[in-house]
Amino acid sequence: MTITATGAAPAGTRPPAERTTAGRGRGGGLLRWCFVAPAVLYMLAFFGYPLVRNIVMSFQHYTPRTYFTGSSPFNGLGNWRAVFSDPLFTGSLWHTLVFTAGSLLGQFVIGLALAVFFSRRFRLSGFARAVLLLPWLVPMVVTSIVWRKLLDQDTGVINSVLTGLHLSSGPVPWLSSPGVALLSAILVNVWIGIPFNMVILYGGLQEIPRDLHEAAALDGAGAWRTFRSVTLPMLRPVVTVVLVLGFMSTVKILDLILALTAGGPADATQTLGTVTYQLSFEQLDFGQGAVVGNVLIAVSAVFAVLYLRANRADFGRGK
Repeated sequence: MTITATGAAPAGTRPPAERTTAGRGRGGGLLRWCFVAPAVLYMLAFFGYPLVRNIVMSFQHYTPRTYFTGSSPFNGLGNWRAVFSDPLFTGSLWHTLVFTAGSLLGQFVIGLALAVFFSRRFRLSGFARAVLLLPWLVPMVVTSIVWRKLLDQDTGVINSVLTGLHLSSGPVPWLSSPGVALLSAILVNVWIGIPFNMVILYGGLQEIPRDLHEAAALDGAGAWRTFRSVTLPMLRPVVTVVLVLGFMSTVKILDLILALTAGGPADATQTLGTVTYQLSFEQLDFGQGAVVGNVLIAVSAVFAVLYLRANRADFGRGK
C-alpha cells in the first residue's frame, strides 16, 4: 500500500502563497517605477541634457554663426586653455569665493540672531517679522538699483548721513573704488538674504522642545551654554539646509552684480556668473562661456557633496 503525503508539493513547483508574494513583489516594483519615471524623465530632460550639452559645447568653437551654419568645430582644450590663462577668470574665481563666504557668514549670523530674538514672544513681533521679510520679496534688480542710488558717492543718502553725523570725513566711494566695491556688494547681498535665513531658522527653533531648555536651566546651564549645547545641535539639520541653499543661490548670483556695479570698477566685482554672462552674451563666445559655467557647476557640486557628507558623519556620531 502506498502512502502519499498530502502536505508535500510536487517537485519543481512553489506553494501558491509563495507564487503570490513573488508576483506582488514584481508588480510592486513595476508600480514604484511608474511613479518614479516622470521625475526621472523630467530630471533627464531639464537638467541632464543641458548639463551634457554644456560640457560638449565647452570643447567646441561655438559662435552665433553656428546657429546659421550648424557647424561647431571641435577644438579640444582650446576654450579651457583660453579661459584658464585669462587673469580675469582667476580674479573672478577669487571674488566669487570671497563674495560667497562673506555673504553666507553675514546672512547666517544676523539671521540666526534675529530668529533667536523673535522666538521670544512680545507685542507686535509678528508685524516686525513681516516687515523684515520685505527685502526678500522685492525683485533683486529693483533692490540693486535702489542700493546703487543709496550708495552713490556724490548724491547717495548713506554718505549724506555719515557726513552729517561726522562719522566720515568725506564721501565714501562705495561703488567707485576697487577696494570697497566688493565689500559694498557683500553688504547689499547680506541685507537681501537675512530674511530667508531668519524665517527658516525661526521655524527650526520652534520645533525644539522647550523641555530641553528647561532641563538645561535646572542643571545650572546659562543662556550661552544652553544655546551652544542644546539649541545649535538640535538646529543642525536646518542649518544644513540654510547654508546649502544659501550657497547655491549666492555662488551663481548675477543680477545683483550687474545692476549694482556691472562687474566694475576695474573688474573688482567680477564673479564667475558675470564672466559667464559677458563671454556668452556680450562677446558671443559660447564655448568659453560654457567653460566658466562648468567650473561654476563643479564648485557648487563639490561644496554640496562635502558639506552633506560632513553633516551626515556628524549625525552618525551623534546617534
